[in-house]
Amino acid sequence: MPPEAADRYLSLLGLPPGRVRLGGTHGHEGAPVGGPPGPLPVVLYSPGSDASRSFGTGIVEDLAGHGFLVVTVDHTYDAAAVAFPGGRVETDPPGGISDYAKALEVRTADIRFVLDRLAVLRSGGHPGVCRTPLPAGLSGAPDLRRVGMLGHSLGGATTAATMFADGRITAGASLDGGAAGPVVDAGLDRPFLVVDTPGKGGMESNPALRAFWSRLRDWRLHLTVRGAAHQSFGDDVLILPLIAPLLGMSAPDLEYEVGTIPGHRAQAFQRAYPRAFFDLHLRGRGRLLDGPSPGFPEVEYAR
Repeated sequence: MPPEAADRYLSLLGLPPGRVRLGGTHGHEGAPVGGPPGPLPVVLYSPGSDASRSFGTGIVEDLAGHGFLVVTVDHTYDAAAVAFPGGRVETDPPGGISDYAKALEVRTADIRFVLDRLAVLRSGGHPGVCRTPLPAGLSGAPDLRRVGMLGHSLGGATTAATMFADGRITAGASLDGGAAGPVVDAGLDRPFLVVDTPGKGGMESNPALRAFWSRLRDWRLHLTVRGAAHQSFGDDVLILPLIAPLLGMSAPDLEYEVGTIPGHRAQAFQRAYPRAFFDLHLRGRGRLLDGPSPGFPEVEYAR
């Protein structure tokens, strides 16, 4: 996270600035665009409620490292902490989101705004207001004929809602997210991946998600990850066990958040399956999603 946002986020957790510092990412600010010649397929990432775009670093750095142009989005006044140019930091309201429908409406508008700015970037313009220098090769890099989107939790519901509102998104994936709004009854005519857990909010206990699933009219796949919990689909599955003592989390509390799946297995899923989905639907290649894989015995398939 940017330093200003990180310090504010730690203060919200009751921790002093700089108390938690984590390394191990593979990204670099200002890195030039690499990969094969020509425009790159785009993947948008929307985090969960009261979360941060930074919480999906493990997923998005893998996609970026395999030739996707990944755009992560913080939804201001919904995200835990958002740092703006000049040092201003905005947080979500106390108590979190109270109006789920309004949150989806605003998030959908956010994503559509980002798509508009990507069109400016694709045409050679600058997408921002501060005119900071762009990394080498970024201008003109997005291939807006191949746009995917994924999200965790509320970000998964945002993915479905935005696809219903905007046909520019070719394929969508939801990591333990629900479904709400008009898309539940209307469904979608583009590929969609639903990933959930045996626990709360999954297909088994969420009627709206089941209704949405039944109305998907293109390629669809439902994956359930045994041993996973709601926070197993982002960096929390590795980070929370490290900082649980600082937060006063008990072992049952920790298991409720990240499940019993080993962190390295959860991360292996995060790195394999989203990429396989976008490889298939934005590049037309890959076989991992054809059926159960011996390399991932914890993953159950349903068409």
